Amino acid sequence: MEHQQLVETTSNCPSSSSSMKSNGENQVKPFKFPLTVWEMMGASGVVLGFAVGLVGVYLSLPDSDYSFLKLPRTLEDLRILKDDLEQYTSDYTIQVLLVYCTVYIFMQTFMIPGSVFMSLLAGSLFGVLKGVAIVVFAATAGASSCYFLSNLIGRPLVLSLWPDKLVFFQNQVAKRESRLLNYMLFLRVTPTLPNTFLNVASPIVNVPYHTFLLATFIGIIPAAYVAVRAGTTLGELRSISDLYDIQSIGIIFFIGLASVVPTLMRDNNKS
Repeated sequence: MEHQQLVETTSNCPSSSSSMKSNGENQVKPFKFPLTVWEMMGASGVVLGFAVGLVGVYLSLPDSDYSFLKLPRTLEDLRILKDDLEQYTSDYTIQVLLVYCTVYIFMQTFMIPGSVFMSLLAGSLFGVLKGVAIVVFAATAGASSCYFLSNLIGRPLVLSLWPDKLVFFQNQVAKRESRLLNYMLFLRVTPTLPNTFLNVASPIVNVPYHTFLLATFIGIIPAAYVAVRAGTTLGELRSISDLYDIQSIGIIFFIGLASVVPTLMRDNNKS
């Protein structure tokens, strides 16, 4: 019922607006903030929790100049951050790891771009195996945090930002309820829908959390491996596009194909 109501509400908007135009009503609706006061308080509480955690870890570090600490936006920023953090990583591994995970989870929770730079940083600081494990954990935790936060306040935001994508995603989820894990895994591995959208929209279209969690955990491993591996040779990178060579794209493609083969075979058997 909730699925149908969402589609009907969204699909009925154009017809209602056209009928208003035909009746000569050209009134402009006043802007209404999409979140209630309680929803804003809940989101603010989450932000405050992250802030307190970061400050606590920061205070546990030795006295020094940390002006270099900032979210990297370019490869040059990332190289400077990596050079400055290396000395702290060896002496204060736990603190650096806590700061890294907290920042990564915060970025994923509030859809802040730049996770690829964080994945590269993990490779340069922790190596391939540890880096992949850390990135997969932090990305999965951040996606889960975004999932639960969106379940609280996400509906009006998604309806205002991605109404068409939401209707498409809802219809696909409704058609694939019996094999939803395969579909979610396919979406995670391939760029069919942005990961940010999946994190926010999944609870709204009633994707069960256990399905969301498993698809996220498995689906982000290939991309995490590619970025972390590239981070171990950070000095050789000239642009972000260098991450995705033919071999990396091939690996991701075949993993995505393998995730949907069971679904395709099942559909053929039914037909």
